[in-house]
Amino acid sequence: MFFGLDLIGLQIYWWGILSLLGGLLVFMFFVQGGQGMLFELAKNEEEKALIVNSLGRKWELGFTTLVLFGGASFAAFPLFYSTSFGGAYWVWLIILFCFIVQAVSYEYRKKEGNFLGSRTYEVFLLINGILGVFLIGVALSTFFSGANFRLDSSNFVEWENASKGLEALLNPWNFLLGFALVFLSRVLACGYFLNNIDDEIIKERVKRKIALNSVVFLVFFLGFLFWIFTKEGFFVSQDGLVSMQKFLYFQNFLEMPFLIVILLVGVVCVLLGMYMGFKGCKKAIFALGIGSVLAVFAILLSIGIGNSAFYPSLVDLQDSLTIYNASSSYYTLSVMGYVSLLVPFVLAYIVYVWNLMDRVKITRDELREDSHQY
Repeated sequence: MFFGLDLIGLQIYWWGILSLLGGLLVFMFFVQGGQGMLFELAKNEEEKALIVNSLGRKWELGFTTLVLFGGASFAAFPLFYSTSFGGAYWVWLIILFCFIVQAVSYEYRKKEGNFLGSRTYEVFLLINGILGVFLIGVALSTFFSGANFRLDSSNFVEWENASKGLEALLNPWNFLLGFALVFLSRVLACGYFLNNIDDEIIKERVKRKIALNSVVFLVFFLGFLFWIFTKEGFFVSQDGLVSMQKFLYFQNFLEMPFLIVILLVGVVCVLLGMYMGFKGCKKAIFALGIGSVLAVFAILLSIGIGNSAFYPSLVDLQDSLTIYNASSSYYTLSVMGYVSLLVPFVLAYIVYVWNLMDRVKITRDELREDSHQY
């Protein structure tokens, strides 16, 4: 099956898998969005317990998707993995710290003998919900703005300054995607709470929050699209030479109309989900989730299979990474192709666990009777 494909076909296939996992990861940020709104939606300890326990039953799904994304990057595009994760390690270390304190918080927030107090772990959840998502958005934005690395003759990465990836914070354009992901995560969280928490007080607060966060998200998201569609892109010619070209990322979409369709369907689903959430519909999370996955999938796919470098170098354009010069060998991609057939089972597992946990909605009475709380 996979050994019958040529190398380019395998490279495109694996970039599609990574793009899909990226979309799923963004959808799973509803957990982070809910953590970021913990102190806004909860006015007492009982309401905090409702929100934290609602999110606590799903946070591992997002963590699993993040690990899958990293693992797939390592297997399919090891040069990208070593360049980004190994070169820009300060920004990734901070992101890792944000996710470590998230796991610790859910484990120890209500443990006996917690000498730090519940409030400390709630602040940790807030850090993960805002800073973690923002930095991932900034890191992903460097796919379009570029990074300060070069590769030597042995493909070892050399970062040009000691900030090791944090210099991306000096480019204000990168903030657009960072803030867009933060507010999208909050919108997703609102849709999730409407579906998962059976409490009228929380529901009314969520309906107010989803309207405001939707508007702010759209401002940043449309700003991000305007920026990437009008900026100079890192064009890759037929012979592999990289040069700057105006409107490149917009041309990528024009040359592949199916990406325009996927992006538009995704945006329409997100807008529909926002409207459903504002009306208090419990199914809003599904429209928001499908739309988020499709939109992110289309954007990531466009920079990989289009005439562009997906991880450009600002130091030496010719060191920029494409799916063709950063991938594993033909044999590795072929063997891993069979492993990728497990992805539908992972998705089925997520759906199964989601439905299993959501059979009974979380209520105040249930929490009072539940001996295990996050």
